[in-house]
Amino acid sequence: MMREVKEVLCFVCSSEFWRMVLFWNIALVSSYFQLLKARIFSSKSTPISGSINPQNGSSRPICVITGATSGLGKATAFALAEKGFYVVLVGRSSQLLSETLKEIKNKNKDAQLKSFEADMSSFESIFTFKNSLEQWLSDSALHPSIQVLVNNAGILATSSRPTIDGYDRMIATNYVGPFFLTKLLLPLLKNSNVPSRVVNVTSFTHHSAFIQKLDKDSVTGVCFSTSNQYPCARIYEYSKLCLLLFSYELHRQLRLIDDSSHVSVIAADPGFVKTNIMRELPCYITSMVFLGFKILGLLQSPEDGAESIIDAALSTPETSGAYYFGGKGRTIESSQVSRDPKLAKQLWETSCDLFNDLQLLHHHN
Repeated sequence: MMREVKEVLCFVCSSEFWRMVLFWNIALVSSYFQLLKARIFSSKSTPISGSINPQNGSSRPICVITGATSGLGKATAFALAEKGFYVVLVGRSSQLLSETLKEIKNKNKDAQLKSFEADMSSFESIFTFKNSLEQWLSDSALHPSIQVLVNNAGILATSSRPTIDGYDRMIATNYVGPFFLTKLLLPLLKNSNVPSRVVNVTSFTHHSAFIQKLDKDSVTGVCFSTSNQYPCARIYEYSKLCLLLFSYELHRQLRLIDDSSHVSVIAADPGFVKTNIMRELPCYITSMVFLGFKILGLLQSPEDGAESIIDAALSTPETSGAYYFGGKGRTIESSQVSRDPKLAKQLWETSCDLFNDLQLLHHHN
């Protein structure tokens, strides 16, 4: 008991706690203020009746969802299976994947599902998943394509745990992994007979992030390992800002190649959702945070939070480059820093260098 109290007091006295309490609250409220402003000035919602219609044709569109065994990923998997997608669930635990498959099947006996075990913080695991997915498509006599990729997997770590590749685990899971996975699955998205899309699940916390450098040490999180105290809030914000910069840059890169928006890229911000992402924080702190947001009316269930992700997954190709927030097809503007094309290009180049380095290493092994 005393140990838990000491742990809580240490965290409350840290700059990371106050960063979460003050900066994250301000960022979330400002996002809802944008929705209110749009409502007052009668701004229309972005259309969400997309080009992917699961009811048309004999084969169902395939949607790959990472982090699909809990929280937002699980809620998204339930909803898209219900809408007629062939849902591919990706997660780290085979047991949780099996349980999630059973839950979805119990609720929807017509659901078509497939699961793969993969760790988004490991390049080796991501590469293995890509090969397994292609093999499954071939063995199942399915068209060699996917229609939707939802990069949802994410963690909020409170201590430094380097990956096997030497990256910070939180940045690897939240940004580098999704970047690598998207690069590897882009040929399958481009090969789709109907317009396809990438949905990157980001966060309002990106508003609190600031970027000094986008070199390899920063993008891999190695630079944070020298800190006396692990800056968990700053790294989380940074990883979500990187994911946004990547979303906009991929959108620009694809538009240069193809004006028809065959592969669209959309960011989805679920707001503040009651999931287990804060499980590494002291339990008293988590309970207090959830209670505070509930009193403010800003705490959402995973099902409500997943609405913006589902909106993005079902959106029209013309919405590529949009930032969904608040459900009901609504979009808002992300931070000014996140829309800086110079920063986005710098991040793109650094991330591509990392991708090429690891791919080369993988082939040598």
